[in-house]
Amino acid sequence: MYALLRGAALLFALAGGLCASAVAFLTVASIAGRAIWSSPIAGDVELTQFGVALGISLCLPWCQVRRGNIIVDFFTERASTRTQHWLDGVGAVLLAAMMALLAWRTAVGAQSSLETSETSMILGLPMWIVYAVLAPGFALTMAIAIYQAVAHFAQRHLPDDDARNAELPATEGTAP
Repeated sequence: MYALLRGAALLFALAGGLCASAVAFLTVASIAGRAIWSSPIAGDVELTQFGVALGISLCLPWCQVRRGNIIVDFFTERASTRTQHWLDGVGAVLLAAMMALLAWRTAVGAQSSLETSETSMILGLPMWIVYAVLAPGFALTMAIAIYQAVAHFAQRHLPDDDARNAELPATEGTAP
């Protein structure tokens, strides 16, 4: 099951990277158009907002798989492994709850936008699509967090737990 979630997260992250790249190219093209022809790409700000939001939502699952979310472990670094697993499990449950809320509300927002035919200001793009494409990233992040919470409460080690424990090499003159 974890391999399936991990594979889906990787595919989502690749798609998120493509979104970020597309936004970068759009921005460069719009700036060049403004500088060369005094005409930016119409709706570039809208497209950038949509692309960045989509890219972030698609990259969240991979971030969770790799345990890339910011945690403050200053107080827990000397705690027992059991305590660390328990705290990580609680954190994963809280993240799963937040992602469930985001997935649910973006899906509700998509439905509401579809019913009211809401469109973007400049390009007139249907807003329901913008909301709808955000929900899968949130839902996958939720599923991964639930799996991780169960594993932590069961005191099981996940393959990507090593990503969190990877230490940066010590630099010269720093205490170990």
